[in-house]
Amino acid sequence: MTRLPCRPAIATRLALSVTLLGIALEQGRGVALAAGADPHHHAAALERAWSRLDAELRLLDQLLPGPEDGGAGGATPGETPPAPPPLALPTAAQLSDQQQVQALSLEQAVVIALAESPQVQARRLEVAAALAQLQSRLGTYWPRIAAVGGLAYDQTATRFGVPAGNGSLALGPNFAASGLQAADGSTTNGPFFVPSGATATLNQGVRQLSGGLELDLAVLDFARSPLIQAARARLRQARATYANSLRHRQLEVSEAYYGLQRADQLVRIREADLRNDGVILQEVLALKQAGLVPRLDLLRRQAFEAESEEQLIQARADQAVARRRLAVLLNLPANLTPRAADPIRIQSRWPFGLEESLLAAYRDNPELALVLASRDALAKDRQALAAQLLPRLSLFAAAAAGSSQTQQWNISGDCCGTTVIPTQNSAGTDWSVGLAFRWLLFDGGSTAAALRSLTQQEQAEAQRYAASRNDIRLRLEQAFFEHGASLGKLASSQRGVRASLEAFRDARLRYQSGLANEVTLSLTQDRLITSLVQRLEATVAVNITYARLLRELLPMPTDPEAVVPVQLTVPEAGRRQLGP
Repeated sequence: MTRLPCRPAIATRLALSVTLLGIALEQGRGVALAAGADPHHHAAALERAWSRLDAELRLLDQLLPGPEDGGAGGATPGETPPAPPPLALPTAAQLSDQQQVQALSLEQAVVIALAESPQVQARRLEVAAALAQLQSRLGTYWPRIAAVGGLAYDQTATRFGVPAGNGSLALGPNFAASGLQAADGSTTNGPFFVPSGATATLNQGVRQLSGGLELDLAVLDFARSPLIQAARARLRQARATYANSLRHRQLEVSEAYYGLQRADQLVRIREADLRNDGVILQEVLALKQAGLVPRLDLLRRQAFEAESEEQLIQARADQAVARRRLAVLLNLPANLTPRAADPIRIQSRWPFGLEESLLAAYRDNPELALVLASRDALAKDRQALAAQLLPRLSLFAAAAAGSSQTQQWNISGDCCGTTVIPTQNSAGTDWSVGLAFRWLLFDGGSTAAALRSLTQQEQAEAQRYAASRNDIRLRLEQAFFEHGASLGKLASSQRGVRASLEAFRDARLRYQSGLANEVTLSLTQDRLITSLVQRLEATVAVNITYARLLRELLPMPTDPEAVVPVQLTVPEAGRRQLGP
């Protein structure tokens, strides 16, 4: 897409370089006049001023890299460094190690954040969990087949007591006393005769081994289809949440990166301001020693230098905080500190109108999609719960085989010996098949109350959808208006920088010639620094508001395996898709 040609870093470097040039030239002349030196002394002072200016320019050139060199120590364009491994908690050794500074471009920072962010990783896992839940629901269409088996050993000790025998039951000679006649003519008791008062004891052990298959199939289940549809809706919700988290994380990284660029540039401005104060302070000191300016000018200039030093200290603290904020978003190790490798490049004007942007923001918005998916899931849950009141018919079948061995020992007493088998093996098979019917008739109103709860939650999601739609509109309108205002303020601040620079040059010359006092010079210098800061703030505000507008419109994949776009621009092909 077309970008506006703006290079605030180069403009700042040129402005400050010209300022230092004027300071050095006038300082050499002022010192020579104050000391009343001869031409050779004046030439030496001018030579020293030129040498000092050359050193200042080299230092300033290193601190204010232009877009053509990408910053000192910057990464190669298109080259993405490997993401460092995430750490749950930094160790004491890592905290004590020497801090390493890694130069990162904005695109590299976005790639690392989307790959290593714990929040994004959690959303990917939630999508996988929702997909597994759907697969689990789909499995209810298939029969459940289970293998069953068992191995057991049981031992018992039994004692029998017979208060009344069976001899009086007239069941035949086998159950009567002396009911049978032996070969020698004597009589014997029947084999099953149990006299009254008889007792017996025995120990018994049984070993059992069994195995089989069981099958269960829901033939008629009215709750099965709504549960599957609810699982599909929750999968859409998880995917929409993942896409929305990508948008949110990309915006956070962009804002943090632009904030770091602003902090870096502000440090450079404050350092240049402090160096200018030092040069002017030395010149005022020389003029004071020559009796050309009062002591008040020297004291006032020392106060201005102290104030500039305080502002530089605060700017460096803000820079350190901005770097750590970006490091946390990228989930970098504790001993690795990022710095901005990209120079500040202004984004162009937003290519869409407000109405067109709103329509595009509402279309395929993951924030709205997740609310709709949540509402659909609640509706299907309500249908599934209501279906539990309907009859359920299922088919079951089972087949099994088993074997056992029974042992009896320590047999004693005066009865029941004919029923004792010392060792007995047995084996058998069995199977069964049938239909199971279940119909819930009464549950005390718990199902009806649960249905009312789901209905209320569904209505709450509808209100949440309206609230989310309003939030999206407010965010987009705010970013749209602020983006336009930032572009206007940028144009104004550029005019202010040019005017302030010319005013500072004139005030410097007038001060050297005695036509202006030190107060006018100081106020003019403060106006120049303020103009530079205002232009910096306007430039960063343009980029931040552009990123906020992209957050509402930039398409994001719902599949965790898909490629995530990291370019913070709207391509030409995407403009037709975003349009009505």
